Amino acid sequence: MRALISVYDKTGIVPLAKELLEQGYELLSTGGSLKVLQEAGCAVTPVEEVTGFPELLGGRVKTLHPAIHAGLLARKSDPEHLRQIQEQGIEPIDLVVCNLYPFEEGLKKDLPLDEMIELIDIGGPTMIRSAAKNYLSVFVLCSSDQYEEFVTRLKEDRADAEYRKSLAAAAFSHCAGYDARIATYLNPDLFPEHLHMSFKRTEMLRYGENPHQSAAFYTDSLSPGLLSNAKLLGGKPLSYNNLRDADAAIGLAYSFDEGVCIAVKHCTPCGAGRAATALEAYELAYSCDPVSIFGGIVALNMEVDAPTAQKMSEIFLEVVAAPGFTDEALEILTRKKNLRVLEVHGRPSEKPMITSVDGGILLQSPDMELVEKLEVVSERQPSEEELEGLLFAFQVVKFAKSNAIVVSDGKKTAGIGAGNVNRIDATRIALERGQGGTLLASDAFFPFDDVVEEAARMGIRAIIQPGGSIQDQASIDACNRHGIALVFTGMRHFRH
Repeated sequence: MRALISVYDKTGIVPLAKELLEQGYELLSTGGSLKVLQEAGCAVTPVEEVTGFPELLGGRVKTLHPAIHAGLLARKSDPEHLRQIQEQGIEPIDLVVCNLYPFEEGLKKDLPLDEMIELIDIGGPTMIRSAAKNYLSVFVLCSSDQYEEFVTRLKEDRADAEYRKSLAAAAFSHCAGYDARIATYLNPDLFPEHLHMSFKRTEMLRYGENPHQSAAFYTDSLSPGLLSNAKLLGGKPLSYNNLRDADAAIGLAYSFDEGVCIAVKHCTPCGAGRAATALEAYELAYSCDPVSIFGGIVALNMEVDAPTAQKMSEIFLEVVAAPGFTDEALEILTRKKNLRVLEVHGRPSEKPMITSVDGGILLQSPDMELVEKLEVVSERQPSEEELEGLLFAFQVVKFAKSNAIVVSDGKKTAGIGAGNVNRIDATRIALERGQGGTLLASDAFFPFDDVVEEAARMGIRAIIQPGGSIQDQASIDACNRHGIALVFTGMRHFRH
């Protein structure tokens, strides 16, 4: 039996090689791997002795030779294959151990193009693919994580066809991810003709949206986001719904430059408060909807102190996320074993957003902007304080499910109507919950003047919305009749 070893990452390679020698394998190797094995005292044959050619082109050509690939691709069950390689003096290869040049590490270091080109492995993927194609005759290992199980199965004679197939699948997956990185690097268009992505499974989740659904969390190390880099400081692992809700809460909280606290339930805000201290911001967010926040997600964009943690611990919350926690706050929060405490740093990602549909995916640029313009179209001008409060409400409504309306008093959301199939119902819900709020924000334009009429009836003094309806003048006229300031932003924020 012969094993070909050619690895960039040498982790665990010497112990594996020694085990292979004990199992009767002859070792073939190249370059740096050959040197490491020789220095460890392993009996190993240089590939050049098999091919009859030295390494060429500075190491670019080492294993690209019929003596190697015929040995990898020959099916042991096929007498004609065996006859042909025997006639050429070629021996079969039974095992390939190979991992690839660190292209991904080069991307992380932002190396120049000429250096990145040199990190594109050619011989490695070719060997891996040849071995994987012929998996019933050739084992293929492309990660040091596989070495221990392989040796165990080899010793226990449990390296059956299904195990071989699983190794082949892992090998093709490894090469596919590697090639995806290269393709994306060379063609950075937002919408390429063929979309190639490489995500690694970070965690198997207990279940999906419902207990009868299975789920897993995948991340991209080259495009880290707020959640993929978050630290779980206390509580159980995050569930599928925790991740979705936390994404909504953190995304909104971290989109503000001023101090805010955001409460989210079922991926839409149920409360938001802006204040200089974490405690005040939390109390404002809580007061918006004390019922819906129960069992929800809370995110702050400032450090959580002990008084805030104590207040939060008075109700059941699934997740509390913030950029930091004082020692006292962490001690208080971690007393609750079912509360996930997340430390999150950074800013919301500007990477494209992906949504799956039956039979495909939708890709779009992220909704990073807030307004295109600020145009007062009513006779009444909003005060500076009102305008500031309107922008706060408009930022929150941007993250609420459409159709969405937010009523605010300027410091907090007083009422939120979200996920409604018509705008007037969203308005009525927000106004009913938000009695006392004088500011109203809408994620999209008003098709009729009914929203303004309802708002006027409930004491709204200023409205912000995108504008752009053919019925805009009707809404403007209604605002003028009731003395309401109306501001157009020119930018819609549907969120489905």
